[in-house]
Amino acid sequence: MTPNLRGALLMSLSMAGFTLNDSIVKLLTGDISVAQVMFLRGVIATGLIFLLATRRRAIRPIRVLMDKWVALRVVGEVGGTVTFLIGLANVPIANAAAILQALPLAVTMGAALFLAEPVGWRRWLAILVGFGGVLLIIRPGMEEFSPYSLMIVGTVIFAAARDLATRKVDAAIPSLYLSTVTAGAVTVAGLLLIWPMGGWQAVGFGELGLIAMAACLVLVGYQCIIMAMREGEISFVAPFRYTGFLWAVLMGYLMFNEVPDSFMIAGGAIVIGSGLFTLYREQVRSKQKPASRSAPRHSP
Repeated sequence: MTPNLRGALLMSLSMAGFTLNDSIVKLLTGDISVAQVMFLRGVIATGLIFLLATRRRAIRPIRVLMDKWVALRVVGEVGGTVTFLIGLANVPIANAAAILQALPLAVTMGAALFLAEPVGWRRWLAILVGFGGVLLIIRPGMEEFSPYSLMIVGTVIFAAARDLATRKVDAAIPSLYLSTVTAGAVTVAGLLLIWPMGGWQAVGFGELGLIAMAACLVLVGYQCIIMAMREGEISFVAPFRYTGFLWAVLMGYLMFNEVPDSFMIAGGAIVIGSGLFTLYREQVRSKQKPASRSAPRHSP
């Protein structure tokens, strides 16, 4: 297999891991509160990440957390997790996944608005079209509208803030340390929300096993996505992140008997198409930069 094919396979496996985790969490929230799932999954995930970070000597002093970009990243991760799990428990998993595909569009827009990165009219048009696809999925004002869909939109906003903050974090801070800190923050948030969301409920061994499986799937997903981006060319590998939508449709049908309607399919296709076009334009722009720098200057 070529590096690009290996990268594509790893990216697809990463999306499968994340989607299976989401499916297990959605299944669990039928009997356990979202906050309790967050806490229990977080305890396991934080412990595993901490052990890995310690082994790779990625732990840093607490004062590193005083950096404003690290703090913003943590807030984005916690807010994104809370809003996503609440929304996921109440909307079809394919709908949630389709809305989440707007994240690259939100990051591009945020980079233009807050980081002064240049974005041409074509990408702005793609962003507007993509958000139109999100509205088609949510369908505000129609009978099928669920206010919990807005929680997933909130997830996109929080996750975009997290990704933009990550760009500004000092490169000397290891990724594993950031993952350990954010996983711990999500765990604490889950603990604090348990009582407001109904209190502690008894958990059986079967449920604990599913929670442990979900935590491991999250780690597999993160590891595979890192390996994928290091293995192949980003322009070839990145589009395979949209396979998460296909996994979500499949898991929704097999586990929850959810059949996507035409509005959701059309909206998801618009969002994904807009994201792919935006990625294409970013690649075109990145290839034009060296050319423009090396072009000879002409005298007036």
